[in-house]
Amino acid sequence: MSDTIILHHYPQSPFSEKVRVAFGIKGISWASVHIPTMMPKPLLMPLTGGYRKTPVMQIGADIYCDTQIILREIERRHPAPPLFRGKGTGFMTALWSDRAFFPATIPLIFGEVGDFLPKEFAADRAKLMPDRPFDTQAMRAVMPQFRDQWRAHAGLIADQLSDGRAFLSGEAPDVNDIHAHMNVWFLKGAVAASAEKLLKEFPAVDAWFARVTALGHGTSSRMTGEEALAIAKAATSTTKEAADLHDPNGLKPGMRVSVTPDDYGRDPVTGVVVSSSAQHIAILRNAPETGDVVVHFPRIGFVVKRVD
Repeated sequence: MSDTIILHHYPQSPFSEKVRVAFGIKGISWASVHIPTMMPKPLLMPLTGGYRKTPVMQIGADIYCDTQIILREIERRHPAPPLFRGKGTGFMTALWSDRAFFPATIPLIFGEVGDFLPKEFAADRAKLMPDRPFDTQAMRAVMPQFRDQWRAHAGLIADQLSDGRAFLSGEAPDVNDIHAHMNVWFLKGAVAASAEKLLKEFPAVDAWFARVTALGHGTSSRMTGEEALAIAKAATSTTKEAADLHDPNGLKPGMRVSVTPDDYGRDPVTGVVVSSSAQHIAILRNAPETGDVVVHFPRIGFVVKRVD
């Protein structure tokens, strides 16, 4: 089972939905490990070395953190049908989805449901975003402004569909649909009535959303976290050592580094560089529960520092 794709996720996770839709587009069979929605995550931390965000993809002893690198690896291993029709634009769409559209979605959800959230969840999200207080009352106060922003983002999707195309890039779905779908899926799933009001003027977006949703999630089977750890321990990473000759900071295999998200969940993961490029870095680390694993990160959105 060392080549089985294992997704560590939970059903309500919006970023996990990106990966699940990718599985649907490609018709992939995969193993599903449900993880907690908040810390602690005792069966995930040995794999990632401290990275706590969701989702995480595992293939044997190779661990992939962040949807950028996960989607890139899925495409490499399962190239047909293609997710990426351009070399860079799909990742540019990801930045729009994650860093512009998603911040407009969050206040609309938690401003509405904040009074019903468990105190433990709110406390966990406050730790996840220490410089952005998780204040649902403040979110409620700014909901009118973020309705404006969310409507503008939905309008961009409608504009792209205005010529009657089925999906954002044409007649076949690709990664652009995955990124745009996430925020509509999140809002519809959390506050359906509010989403319906915002989408009323965009019937083409609703029809497109239904088409993307109908793609499904591929074929999944349940797996426990303990089983995933055992697979990692029995496997050997397939990542080959590779140096980036143009690395602007002289980073090379064998150097010890820390890798940290630059937005939230800033928990550093430390290890030894195995492979790197302009778009990725892979580091070797060890835990008693897993033995040696190689943890993969994208470069956009992450800070890499030498560790003496």
